[in-house]
Amino acid sequence: MNSNWVLIISSSLILISYLFNFITKKTNIPSVLLLIGLGIGMRLFADSKGFTLGRINDILPVLGTVGLILIVLEGAMELELDRKKSKLIWQSLAAALGILLATAFTMATPLAIAYGDFHRGLLNAVPLAVISSAIAIPSVAHLADPHKKEFITYESSFSDILGIMLFNFVLVNDDFTWGSLGHFLGEVVLILVMCTLGCIVLVYLTSRITQHVKFFLIIALLILVYSLAKLFHLSPLLLILAFGLMMNNINLVIPSFLQKYLAQEKLEEELPIFKSITAESAFLIRTYFFVLFGFSIDLASLTNPKVWLIGGIMVVCLYAMRAMYLKWILNIPLLPEVFIAPRGLITVLIFFGIPATMVLPDFSGVLLFTIIATNVIMSGGLIWYGRQTGKIIAPPELSDTSDLPAVGES
Repeated sequence: MNSNWVLIISSSLILISYLFNFITKKTNIPSVLLLIGLGIGMRLFADSKGFTLGRINDILPVLGTVGLILIVLEGAMELELDRKKSKLIWQSLAAALGILLATAFTMATPLAIAYGDFHRGLLNAVPLAVISSAIAIPSVAHLADPHKKEFITYESSFSDILGIMLFNFVLVNDDFTWGSLGHFLGEVVLILVMCTLGCIVLVYLTSRITQHVKFFLIIALLILVYSLAKLFHLSPLLLILAFGLMMNNINLVIPSFLQKYLAQEKLEEELPIFKSITAESAFLIRTYFFVLFGFSIDLASLTNPKVWLIGGIMVVCLYAMRAMYLKWILNIPLLPEVFIAPRGLITVLIFFGIPATMVLPDFSGVLLFTIIATNVIMSGGLIWYGRQTGKIIAPPELSDTSDLPAVGES
C-alpha cells in the first residue's frame, strides 16, 4: 500500500476515535465497542475489494500489552490514597479475587462437561472471568459517585493482575496440589518485594532525571520490566499499578526516611505532564488495538448456534456470580456495579496465551460473543442507571488535557 494512504488511514482513525468520545459522552455506549465495530466494517470493505492485512495476530498482542500498561498506569495515577480508603481497597481486592475464582470455576464446569477435560475448560474460562480495566476505567469516568468510580477502578485493575496470575498458575499446573499452591504463593511474595523496590527506584529516577526527554524513558523502563517479568510467568502488572499509586501519593506511600532523596517539588510540578503524556499515549494505542481487533474478527463464527449457546451460558455464569458475590458476600449495592463487567483487551491478551492445542473448538467465537455481550449489557445498564437516578454526568474525553499545563510550561 502507498505510504500516503497508510498515513491517511492512520490519522483518520485517530480523528474518528476522538469523535467516538463525543458519541460516548452523549450515549454512554463504550467507545471500545464503536472501535471494534469500525474495525469490523473496515474488514467487510477490505474483503469486498480483495485486500488483506497480513500478520495482524502478531501485531495485536504487542499493541494490547502496551495499551494495558498505559491504561492501568493512567488509572492508577488518578487515584488518591488515604487511610480512610483502606476499607474500599480491601473491598475491591476481595471482590476481584472472589468474583474471579467463582466465575472461572463456574464457567469451567459446563465446559468440562461438554469437552470432558476440566483443566482445559478452566484454562479457556479464565480469560472470560477477568474484567477488562481498559474498558471499565474509562466507562466509569462519568459516574458522579466517586466511591463507585474508585471501587470499579481498583476492582478492574486487581482483576487484571489476579487474572494473569491465575492464568499462569493454571497453565503450568495440570493438578492443583499444596506444593504447587505453596510455590505460587512464594512467587507472589517475590513479586511484591520486586514491585516495592522497583517502584521506589522508578520514582527516584523520575524525580532526578533532568533531561528534557524523560517520561517516555520511564514508560520504556516499565515496558521493559513488564516484558522481562512475563518471560518468567510473573505478574508485573502489579508493578504498574503500584508505580502509578506511588507517583500520585508520594507522601503516603513512600517512607519518610526515603522521601528526602526525592526532588518532591519537581515531581509534583511534572506529574500533570506525565499524566497527560500517559493518557494521550493510551488513547493512541487503544484506538489502533481495538480497530485491528475488530478487523481480525471472523464474523462467520457468530453464525454458529453452538457459539451462541456456550457464549450465553458463559455470560449468565459471569453475571450470576458477580451479583451473588456483591450482594451476599460484600453486601454492597448492585447498581450500577453489577453491570460493569466488560470483557475486552485483557481477555484477548490472556486468550492469546493459551497454547493452540489447548484452545477449545469454536472458542474464539465464544470469546467474541462474550466481549460484545458484556459491553452491550454494560452500556444498557449505565444508560438505564443514569436515567433512573440522575447520578451520571458527562464523561471527560480520554484525551482531554485542557486542565493540564503544556509541556515546558512553568
